[in-house]
Amino acid sequence: MINLLLCGNKKVFDGALTQLISMANRTQETIKCYIFTMDLSRLKPEYVSITDEQIEFLNKVVKSKKEDNQVIKVNVTQLYEKEFMKCKNESAYCTPYTLLRLLADEVPGMPDKLLYLDIDMMIGDDISKLYNIDITDYEYAAVKEKYGSWFIRPDYINAGMLLLNMKKIEETKLLEKARNLIRTRKMPFADQDAIFWSTTKKKILPRKFNEQSKFNREDTVVCHFCKRLLWLPYPHTENFKQWNVKEVHEILKCYSFDNDLKEYLQLKELFEQETLNA
Repeated sequence: MINLLLCGNKKVFDGALTQLISMANRTQETIKCYIFTMDLSRLKPEYVSITDEQIEFLNKVVKSKKEDNQVIKVNVTQLYEKEFMKCKNESAYCTPYTLLRLLADEVPGMPDKLLYLDIDMMIGDDISKLYNIDITDYEYAAVKEKYGSWFIRPDYINAGMLLLNMKKIEETKLLEKARNLIRTRKMPFADQDAIFWSTTKKKILPRKFNEQSKFNREDTVVCHFCKRLLWLPYPHTENFKQWNVKEVHEILKCYSFDNDLKEYLQLKELFEQETLNA
């Protein structure tokens, strides 16, 4: 079984739908997806939990691929407020929802092995090729961060993909240490920095398990549609996500996920119709 962890609010629906379609289309093993969410409307009105209707639809989609597949909503609002309310990194470079993965050891019933993925990722091959990597002696496995491994430290990781050994993490208290850093020290990359500086032992994986720049490589298992720095025709950044289908084609020149994105557009239209008629 693939035990998957996603995090976010109501707005992550498109990312979850695209990612789960691409994963289920290429993976034979059963997928059990936990989605950590919370209501943080005290900060912004749009910071509300992913809805039950969205979860129900995602669940229906993955079960249409394999009956045993499952999507589970986990509301961690109370845990978040206990750990991070008004902390130094609550207004980090991304939303506070990036901090939710740091609560995985405090949620009862989570599996001993857990694959965390950012919402802006697509799966280009059977995800079991990543999930079944042996990390018995490590807290987690990750891929080097494209820019951070040059400018911060050679082993600096991108926390968008983390293959987590929860038993080892509980022994070393990795996430507990990371939460303490989040509460006490302002960090440029918040959750990612906290995980990196709290690590005891990690396994570095090849870039195909978190490809951060090339969108059409044939060996890619996880493709990360993260922000890119480009130098030409002038220094600028691009931040197009997989659900920005037009930009994925016209600007990123990515066609590897065309069948998945076509299915996504059809399913999103169906969801909107169902919501309208409800």
